[in-house]
Amino acid sequence: MADLANFDPNSVGLKTNNIFGLPFKEDEAALVLLPVPWEVTVSYRQGTARGPENIFDASMQIDLYDPDVVDGWKKGFHMLPVDKNIRKKSDFLRQCAELIISHLTEGGSVEENGQLANKLQGINEGGEMMCNWVQEMTARLLKEGRKVGLIGGDHSTPLGFIKALAEIHPEFGVLQIDAHADLRNAFEGFTYSHASIMYNVLNMVPQVKKLVQVGVRDYCDEELEVIQNSNGRVETFFDKNIKEQQYEGATWKQICLNIIDKLPQKVYVSFDIDGLDPKLCPNTGTPVPGGFELEQVFYLFKQLKLSGRELIGFDVNEVSTGIQTADNIDAIVGARALYKLCNLMVAE
Repeated sequence: MADLANFDPNSVGLKTNNIFGLPFKEDEAALVLLPVPWEVTVSYRQGTARGPENIFDASMQIDLYDPDVVDGWKKGFHMLPVDKNIRKKSDFLRQCAELIISHLTEGGSVEENGQLANKLQGINEGGEMMCNWVQEMTARLLKEGRKVGLIGGDHSTPLGFIKALAEIHPEFGVLQIDAHADLRNAFEGFTYSHASIMYNVLNMVPQVKKLVQVGVRDYCDEELEVIQNSNGRVETFFDKNIKEQQYEGATWKQICLNIIDKLPQKVYVSFDIDGLDPKLCPNTGTPVPGGFELEQVFYLFKQLKLSGRELIGFDVNEVSTGIQTADNIDAIVGARALYKLCNLMVAE
């Protein structure tokens, strides 16, 4: 365990330490964070591949006291270095994806264009490589007895982590905070699309017995059919319905307890930052009006822990600061969301 005798939690965060300014090395931390700088298939705006770095920088501004989990940080949080080879591969394949997306939006067919068809194959192979890399990295940490969290990157990034958890946990649920359902089958031809993450989870990870989605407000007919034909495996709490319940007198606590009641004992949290009101994440890839305040999501997480359910892993994804300006809030919101999940993950 790290020697905290000379560490002042009330002082300025030191970048020479690790995330949140904490002085824990990988082998000293109860919770290890894997950054995944990947955004190949984003369909609107890019920038999430730099999310882990931006969150790391912003984390130095966060005070360590958390009233929900006092001194949770003392158990140790450590973020692994950003893999520059993964980021370089993402940057290259992103350029290929942009050509394909542009061609599709102009009414073209990828199948009839040999060059683009080859690029599409390369993108899908790259997505599989990223997924396998994440699975190998997280599986190693889990086998070492570490708790693990993932920092995206776009929302395609946690599939390998969820697969690694399935090697250990024969049955668990996913709590997804998101503006989108992410249930499209190979959206735009990309097998590992950010818009296909939960479709892939349902089809590739049978250990996920329940998917509970919260805040969804942008979806297509295909995705609605997946929800309706899931035989209860997918439970979606649409943003519109949540708001209407509140307008008619339901409390947020009542709604949270109803959400949690749909989840099994073991739960993985997937937090797409665009589940929040876009004033809190204006630079995310596909912002959608509506959504939550950050404290509403924190309250849901708190009730999840109070219910006695076990948090087995989490991801925070789709954090992008776009063009750096003085008023960017995305990274600090992402860092605060990450810190809350880190604390809840190590809470007794």
